Amino acid sequence: MVVEGIQSVSALVTSVSHWNDALGGLNGQLSFDWLVLAQDTPANTDLLANVQNAWSNFVSTGQIWALLIGLALGYLFRSMTSF
Repeated sequence: MVVEGIQSVSALVTSVSHWNDALGGLNGQLSFDWLVLAQDTPANTDLLANVQNAWSNFVSTGQIWALLIGLALGYLFRSMTSF
């Protein structure tokens, strides 16, 4: 019983080692540009204010009406063409 447990742990370590080798090769191919983009954010970003500004811009430019009209026309078109 102990021998079987040791063998299963050994097999697990071997499979983890293979995955580590595969992912290590992938890591060498990743571009550093993604890392720069991920780190290039201001530290004091107010997410809620950004969402509120985006929503007020969406409403003030009339894009909300385009969205609602597009949804209504799309629903009508879908209901007329489906059997």
